[in-house]
Amino acid sequence: MSMPRCRAFLSQYLRWSNTVTQAAALCVITFCLVLPLCCHRMLYSYFFVRSMYLDSMSEEALQESLERGRGALLFWQSASTAAAAATSSRFSDVAQHPELLVTVVTARRSEGRDFHYLLQVTRQLSGLLGGCGARPCAEVLVCDVESGHLENQDAKMLEAHFRVIRRSPKEQQRDSRERANTFEREKRDYVFCLRKGWELVQPKHMIVLEDDALPKPDFFSVVKDLLSRRFALQTLYIKLYHPERLQRYWNPEPYRILEWVGLGLVGATALLLAAPLWNGCSFSFSLSAGHLLFFTLYVMAAAELLGRHYLLEARRLSPQLYAVSPATECCTPAMLFPGNASLRVAEYLDGSFCAKGNAKDMVLYRMARTIPGERAHSVEPNLITHIGAFSSVRANPARPKLL
Repeated sequence: MSMPRCRAFLSQYLRWSNTVTQAAALCVITFCLVLPLCCHRMLYSYFFVRSMYLDSMSEEALQESLERGRGALLFWQSASTAAAAATSSRFSDVAQHPELLVTVVTARRSEGRDFHYLLQVTRQLSGLLGGCGARPCAEVLVCDVESGHLENQDAKMLEAHFRVIRRSPKEQQRDSRERANTFEREKRDYVFCLRKGWELVQPKHMIVLEDDALPKPDFFSVVKDLLSRRFALQTLYIKLYHPERLQRYWNPEPYRILEWVGLGLVGATALLLAAPLWNGCSFSFSLSAGHLLFFTLYVMAAAELLGRHYLLEARRLSPQLYAVSPATECCTPAMLFPGNASLRVAEYLDGSFCAKGNAKDMVLYRMARTIPGERAHSVEPNLITHIGAFSSVRANPARPKLL
C-alpha cells in the first residue's frame, strides 16, 4: 500500500468520530489501564498480581485468624465469671423440637491448634444468637468426632457452655476396628452428627457447620428468609458456601452463563442510554444492534475480569437479594437441611463408600442429580467465611496460602 493510500486509510478509520476507534480506545483504557490499576490487589480478580501480594496477604490472614483464635480462647476461659456465664450458659440446655438446630462438627487438629477454629465459630454463634432477642434463632450442639487417644481440648472447654455429643465407648471401639480411609471416616463422622442431632432434639430444620466455618453477621436472618421461600421444603440441602475462587462466570454451570449474559445486556443498555450525556467525549454510540452487542461483550468481559465474587457482595444489602441456584459440587463446610432432609442425607451417605475422588460432597451432588424427586441448591454470596487454613484430615503445607 502506497503512503498516500495508507494515510487515507488511517484518516478514514482512525478518526475519533469513527465508532470503531472509540470502541478500541475504550477497551484499551478499561482493560489495560483502569482495571489493572484498580484490581491488582483484589484476590479473586484476574488482574491480581499473585507474585507480589499472595504471600503477604496469606500471612496477614493467618495472623488475623490467630489473633481471633486467641481472643476466642480468652473469651471462653473467662466465661466462668458471673457476667459471661449469664450470656453463654443457656446454650448448654438444648430445647426439644426447635425451629432450627446448628450442629458444629469438630475434631482435634494436629496442626493449627493455636488458631482455635472451634472456639472462633462458637464465639461468633454465641454473639449472633445473643442478638436474636428473647426467642433464640437456633439451638446449638457441638459434635466432637475425635476418636484418637488425645482429647479435643477446645471441645472439652466448651462442655460448660454447649451441649457436646460424642460417640459412646462401645461405638468408638467398633469404629476403631473398622479400617477406613480418610474420606470414608470423614463421611461416617458427618453421618453420626446428622443422626445424633436429629435423635436428641428432632428439629424442624438443621444446619451442619464444620468447625472452621465462621458465620457471617447476617447468617441467621438470611437462613430465616431462605426457609420462608417456597423451594426450601422441596430440596435435599442448601449449600451456604462455595469457594470464592470457583465463583467465576466462566464456569460449566449453565445458570451462571445466563446470569453473565443478562448482566451484559442490562449494563450495555444502561451505557448506551447514558452515552448522549457524555457530550464532552463526542461518543457516537447509539442503541443499535451492533453497538448493543459490543457493549454486552464489553460489560461481560469487565465483570469477569473484575471478579464475580465482588459483584455478589452487593447482594448483602438485604436477605431477599441473596441468590438461590442449583447446587454446585464442591465442599460442605456449611449445609442447611430443611425439614427431615438430614435423615435422607444420612441414609444416602451410608449407602456410599467414600474415597479419594469420591468424597462426601461429590456423593451428595450426584445423589441430588440422579435420585428422582431430589434436588439441591446453593445460596450466593456465602453465609460463612472458611477460616480453616489447616485441615484436620488432609496434609497441610508449612505456610498455607489463600489461593
